[in-house]
Order: sequence, then C-alpha cells, then structure tokens
Amino acid sequence: MAGRDPPVLGFELNQSTNNKQRQKYLRTRAITAPWQLNGSERTDFRAAVVIPALTESQSLPQTLASLATNPAEALQQTLIAIVANNRVDVSADQLQDNQQTLAWLQTKPFPQLNLAWVDASSAGLELPAKEGVGLARKIGFDLSLSFLDWTKQPLLISLDADTLVDQNYLPVIFEHFRLSQKGGAVVPFRHQSAFCSQQETAIRHYELYLRSYVFGLQQAGSPYAYHSIGSIIACRAAAYVNAGGMNRRRAAEDFYFLQQLAKTSGIEPLAGTVVRPSARFSDRVPFGTGKAVRGQVEEGRQFFKFISVDSFTFLKAWFELVENAWNLAAENLLQRAAEISSVLQVFLLQLDFSTVWGRLQRNYATRQQRLAAFHLWFDGLRTRQLLMQLEADKDSSVDELVDELLEWGGFSVIRDCSEQLALLESRQGVK
Repeated sequence: MAGRDPPVLGFELNQSTNNKQRQKYLRTRAITAPWQLNGSERTDFRAAVVIPALTESQSLPQTLASLATNPAEALQQTLIAIVANNRVDVSADQLQDNQQTLAWLQTKPFPQLNLAWVDASSAGLELPAKEGVGLARKIGFDLSLSFLDWTKQPLLISLDADTLVDQNYLPVIFEHFRLSQKGGAVVPFRHQSAFCSQQETAIRHYELYLRSYVFGLQQAGSPYAYHSIGSIIACRAAAYVNAGGMNRRRAAEDFYFLQQLAKTSGIEPLAGTVVRPSARFSDRVPFGTGKAVRGQVEEGRQFFKFISVDSFTFLKAWFELVENAWNLAAENLLQRAAEISSVLQVFLLQLDFSTVWGRLQRNYATRQQRLAAFHLWFDGLRTRQLLMQLEADKDSSVDELVDELLEWGGFSVIRDCSEQLALLESRQGVK
C-alpha cells in the first residue's frame, strides 16, 4: 500500500486569500525585529533560499559555490539569505567565526548570487540562551517574505550551510511547484562521504534507518511518509504562512514544520535533483544526524531504533480499521484495536481516544471528512510514538529486520545492508 495523500483541510492558493493571510501573519506571528535582512533591496524574487549558519566559515563557501553552479536565470530570480547566528552564551571562538562569516558576506564573494545576510550574532542581536536553529530558520524565512514577488506564487527553500546541491537544484524545484498543487515538497538527499571508514559506516547505517522508516510508513499507508531533514524542505511561501511559519525549536524544527505543512497544504516528494548534507559529527542539537553519527563512532551507541515489519503491520491494520469502521462508536473501535495489539489499545487509552473520537463524530459527518480529521489528530508524532511503544521490547539484527520490511513491500530477499540502502535510495529519488 502506498502512503496516502496528506490530510489537507481548506488550503487555498488564490491571490486575495494569500494577501490577507500574509498580512495577518506579518502582524501577529512573524519576526520583524531586532533582526534585519541586509544586502538586497529587491522585492521581486521568485524564491528565497534560507541558510542558518553557526560557525560555518569553512563550509558555507562550498555550499554557496554549489548553488552558484545553477543556471543564471534561476539564480537571478532567487534570494540567498544567510542567518549568521549564535546564542548569548556563545564561546569566543564561535563568535569570532560568525563575525568572520558576516564580514566575508559583505564582500559579495559570489557576484552571480543575490546574497543577503542577517546578523544574529553581534552584541544585542544574539539568539536568546534557550533558542537555536529553529529560531534562526524562522528569522530568515520571516524576513525574506517581504522580498518576494507575491504575484508569482513565490517559494521558500530551506538549506544548511554544510550542504551541497546539484547544478539543476533550483530549476527542478521551480518546475516541481509549477506542476504540483501541494504546498510543500521534500528533496531527495544523500549524505556526503565521510572522512574515515568508521564514520562512513555510521552515516550509511543511519541513512538505512531513516530510509527504512519512511519506507515502512509508506507501506503502512501513513500520510506522513516523508523524510524530515532541515536541508531538504521547499514550500510555497503562501503555504509557509498558512502553516503558521517555522517553529522555534532547538531540535526537530524540521519535523514539526513539515508535519504542519502536511496538515495544511500537503507534501509531495520531489524528483530529479539531490541535496548532499554533511556527514560530520555534531552536538549542536540534542538529536539528529550529527549526534547519531558521533554516538555510533565515539560511544558505540545507537541513538535510534529500527522499526520491525510487525510494528508497521499493526499500524497499517489500525489505519484500515478506522477507514473500514469509521462509523463505529469509540468503545467498539477500542475493542477492535485490542485485537490488533494490546499495546495499541493502551496507547489509545492514554490519548483519551474515546473523547477524541466522539468529537470527530460530532463535527465530521461524512467518511471523507472524518478520516481526514482523524489523520490530522493521529499525526506523524503520534505515529512515531506508537511505533516506539510497539518496538519497546524487541531486538533483532538490522539486516534481517530491513530484509523482512523489504519483502513485505514486495522485494526479493536482500541481506546485505549496502544493497538494502541502495534499493531504498533508488526508491526515494537518489540516482
């Protein structure tokens, strides 16, 4: 079973609605001070690429150089907004690196790029002590809104300062949104090669986890079957506004923003280009790629858990139960859920499912409306929480687990992890 379309309720692309929503967003939710976007006075851009940068003086030039290989016509229509940021408790070395980046940007090092920058580093402009990459992304996106040509359904694109892009990156994104009616997209990715064999093994193992998880969600029929990585996000600016903008989380800001995009305007996978994030170590956020790689290499620990085919099968059965018995009372659904899995039943009781389902029955009369509302409630976060509870006491070898998952998806036996990864990469747009 392929993943269902995301549950979208009421997203509109007409110009008058967009203008009203944008003005309301700018008044009530956008960040407009004390930060400013410097380096450009144009307000006719078709797209803005927003890149948060924390001590990236060495990697940012490579990222911008890869962007500069894109066609001149696409570059001319695109604003590249760098948010050099650090918290108030920044170390002296980090502050110096960010200041070096800001000074370098003012030299306009890539004339073919419409470079702009935000100083969220200097005294009085730092991020608050408990903030991080979520706020940095939000600052860049919110400030970019006023530099876009809203008569052309402009785009917002998220990238990281240690990520490389292909020569067709911008044209493929532009063409995708010309054809797609969805508000959001995720770009295929493959992490760059690591500097040593141990780190390379760790990043590919982590990618196998990421890809097998999304593959399992697709087979289970989840509408949230997409990757959640900050450097692969693209969306219509109107969809960004409609979703309430970027959140300010220090970690998982990409997950929660994409989930909101899926709920409000839909997400469609993009094909034809690949972004290449860094495979480096990092402790900048409590979890994520850098933390996962470091944990494997330096501590021999795995900060993530592969999900078995059994758990994805239970998830699929739960979705099918709700779809086929959408008019049953909550008590009956809970009884049927217990037949699927006692863990599922307990999980639903913890979420007060009876109250939630009663509200859905009162407010959504038709099957289509009720199922859409159900998937808005049983979202990507609750899906993940359920899967983790289903896996709590399980332990099996990764190669066997992924092989069983691929067999469930209709593929022949593949026991080698590198071959499993290659297959999943191909299915998920990495050519």
